Amino acid sequence: MGSALICVIEDEDVIAGAVAARLRAEGFDVETAADGPEGVALCERMRPDLVVLDLMLPGIDGLEVCRRVQRERPVPVLMLTARDDEADVLVGLGVGADDYMTKPFSPRELVARIKALLRRVERRPEPPGDAIALGALRLDPATRRVTIAGEERHLTPTEFDLLKTLARRPGAVFTREQLLAEVWGWRDGSGQRTVDSHIRGLRRKLGSGLVRTVHGIGYALQA
Repeated sequence: MGSALICVIEDEDVIAGAVAARLRAEGFDVETAADGPEGVALCERMRPDLVVLDLMLPGIDGLEVCRRVQRERPVPVLMLTARDDEADVLVGLGVGADDYMTKPFSPRELVARIKALLRRVERRPEPPGDAIALGALRLDPATRRVTIAGEERHLTPTEFDLLKTLARRPGAVFTREQLLAEVWGWRDGSGQRTVDSHIRGLRRKLGSGLVRTVHGIGYALQA
């Protein structure tokens, strides 16, 4: 993991420099870009293992950069946003980002989240298992396709993994801590709002009635 290449696309020099320095100190190789077009070109040229991407960029914004980077090939994207704005976060997750952090953020937490994303990518693939059908929902782990009443819905890699975890035990209630551990690989209890944002993304794409909120506990997929 230490030799993974990370592209940092951030137009604020102080933040870009601090993030790059911290990641290099952790043993990562780091390349930086200061605007949207430069970031897309950098990712096409370097083919990084992970991208740290600012939402607000000159040239083209982070959402379009994320679309283009993901169109080139699947790569984990951690999005940075200066605005704690629910709509921006959901759009970012919807175009392929795997996680997000709101500025200002802890460099230590940034490193922890990057390592968690890379662990998910490097984790030995498990047998895909059989397709899961729950009412109109059909989820095929082998092809990573999801359909509702025969209509395919595009999910990000994280959304798919979250849905698969819930679907394997329909009706069972998962705490946010359980989902963070099983889907993200985080075991310190941090990042619970990340779970909430991805659940909202699933509801937006699959319908509001599919995932049930169990107040004070967590979430369950409707049996």
